[in-house]
Amino acid sequence: MVDPKGFLKVRTRHELAERPVAERLKDWRDVHQSTGPGPWTAEQAARCMDCGTPFCMTGCPLGNLIPEFNDLLSRGRWEEAYERLSLTNNFPEFTGRICPAPCESSCVLSIHQPATTIKLDEQTIIDQAWSLGLVKPRPPQRLTDMTVAVVGSGPAGLACAQQLTRAGHTVVVYERADAIGGLLRYGIPAFKLEKSLLDRRLEQMEAEGTRFRTGVEVGRDLGWDQLRARYDALVVAIGSTEPRRVDLPGRELKGIHYAMDFLPDPTRKLMGREPINNIDAAGKDVIIIGGGDTGSDCLGTALREGAKSVTVLQIRPKEPSSRPDDRPWPTYARLYNPTSSMEEGGHYEYAVDSLEYLGDGSDDRISLDQSSAPTGFDRDHEGRVRGVRVVDVSRDDQDRIVPHPETERVLPADLVLISIGFAHPETATLTGQTGIGLDPRGNVARDADYATDRDGIFVCGDAGRGQSLVVWALAEGRSCAAAVDRYLTGATELPAPIRADERAMTLPVAGRRPR
Repeated sequence: MVDPKGFLKVRTRHELAERPVAERLKDWRDVHQSTGPGPWTAEQAARCMDCGTPFCMTGCPLGNLIPEFNDLLSRGRWEEAYERLSLTNNFPEFTGRICPAPCESSCVLSIHQPATTIKLDEQTIIDQAWSLGLVKPRPPQRLTDMTVAVVGSGPAGLACAQQLTRAGHTVVVYERADAIGGLLRYGIPAFKLEKSLLDRRLEQMEAEGTRFRTGVEVGRDLGWDQLRARYDALVVAIGSTEPRRVDLPGRELKGIHYAMDFLPDPTRKLMGREPINNIDAAGKDVIIIGGGDTGSDCLGTALREGAKSVTVLQIRPKEPSSRPDDRPWPTYARLYNPTSSMEEGGHYEYAVDSLEYLGDGSDDRISLDQSSAPTGFDRDHEGRVRGVRVVDVSRDDQDRIVPHPETERVLPADLVLISIGFAHPETATLTGQTGIGLDPRGNVARDADYATDRDGIFVCGDAGRGQSLVVWALAEGRSCAAAVDRYLTGATELPAPIRADERAMTLPVAGRRPR
């Protein structure tokens, strides 16, 4: 360590400065003023305590060597810091920007001070490595005669493909969209993850030998069994894309969409491609059902499109600002941490449940008249949503939702975005064409080594785990690659940070129960 008392000398945590709200709402660029190293970088890294037992590493499924790269960062040894970070993480520029950093919840320093800036340190190292030309293709020294198809190009599929390519196998990644990246491409707005970061990684992977096929929907354009017959192994990394539904009365009204129907088009326009769904928030009263990260992304997107108003409904109470008693260190605690989009505008309503979608022609329970109707609404637009009936709620001792009828009210809306997560992967063609098994939650069933009940077919990421974090997807992709390599060759030197049956270091959280 440069200074074993660094955490005593520097007690404040430094965050990257963001551009003024009025400025950043006019474009889709990164919300931060800069992402390179600053005068604070070394001293912030020196706050790392180099703990005898680094609990931060147990909070990270990748097993990132956090004290080691923090020490190297504090010394300004960029190449060594990059090499140490790259030992465990294929794409730290992604996790450094969009991961909620469970490692920081496990930081020992966070018991009595703000946690070490692990996430920002990671981002700083990789950004500097790119600027210094340290990130180069790493093609295999020799090629095997084995071939692998990876279906899905999200973080799990890309990590798996890169690891297998570097092991010498011929890897082809299939993606049904017109561009590689999965949710990294079309699900996360550019103001959180600029697509040039993804593009340069894909260039590196192509230089290493990974091949990409876009616009191919396996199961429709090419059969799953056909694909398995062509390759020595098949990896299913299709994510969890079947949305959880809010089928309230009035769901048939126009103007009600899932978040993932709304988010891709702005990115498509930035890429010079035609929008697909043509859902625009400009001039509209927008209601977003769901207050998680995706809801925040919808908020920032709607504000940039010029929404008249945006209201985000969250069924949970507002998160606490400090760790609650039932989330003891070093488990992950969900705390109130406003996103950049939340700071840009909009209004959050907490502990609120949605009851009904209301449109023109609804009975007199709707409290809107024509003069207060959403912008652009007129009597010729019957069949469109114009309001959402909501109610305040609480939970009883058995964690059941209890509505407070006297709080029922109607919020104006002519665009409703449903953003409450994903239920399971889309598996109709996969199961129909291969007979592959599913688990009780609808995910692709697998053993602890990522193997399905069909020989030579493996599954990783959200398709097998269920909806999770990008850092878990990367860890699964790396581990699945090791399992595939062992299946093909009988042994492997690829790292496998987690088993498929491992879960996050957290306490059980009661989910939403039926009323």
